[in-house]
Amino acid sequence: MASASVREERKSLSRLLKELCEDPEEHITLGQIIQALGRRSFGALLFIFALPNILPLPPGSTTVLGLPILVLAPQVAIGLRSPWLPSFIKKRQIKASEMEHLFGRFLPTLERIEKLSRPRLTFLYGPIGDRIIGVICTLLALVLILPVPLGNLAPSFTIAVLSLGLFQRDGVIGLVGYLALAGSIGLLVLGYAAFLFVIRQGLQLFGVEAPF
Repeated sequence: MASASVREERKSLSRLLKELCEDPEEHITLGQIIQALGRRSFGALLFIFALPNILPLPPGSTTVLGLPILVLAPQVAIGLRSPWLPSFIKKRQIKASEMEHLFGRFLPTLERIEKLSRPRLTFLYGPIGDRIIGVICTLLALVLILPVPLGNLAPSFTIAVLSLGLFQRDGVIGLVGYLALAGSIGLLVLGYAAFLFVIRQGLQLFGVEAPF
């Protein structure tokens, strides 16, 4: 049994995703995903919930998938070793066919990344580095659950890359994640400035001076 456990722990993230997509059940709860990946690192779970948000999704989907990130990321930030989700989140259901649709298109790319990836620049991880990633993902998850049009793309991509680097302990992927973070911040600032501009213009049409 011990050797089987070791083999399971060494499964690649792409293999774990394939097994989830091949689940014979019609619906998969978030709790079942946690159970399947519970012995894996937080990086795998954050990646699982962040990746689908990169795609255009129906309204409200980013809130459903972003909420687990908002619960998990602070656990990384405070240094917990085992992931935990409240029962009402665990009971959320996702169709198995949707799982395959969401993750299937990313699997070839993920497999190519895994072939090139290896533990390196590991000083970016550890007690301090992992917590920094947890804090960053927590802040991005707060943005993710807001109903901002197309506001999920950059934060989700950043969380996915940082969590993949965390899972692989690959500092090169981690550096890409930090670059994506800089881009996300830039886009959020531009988006906020554009929002204020639209509000000012709208108030001016009614002869009202904007208070900002």
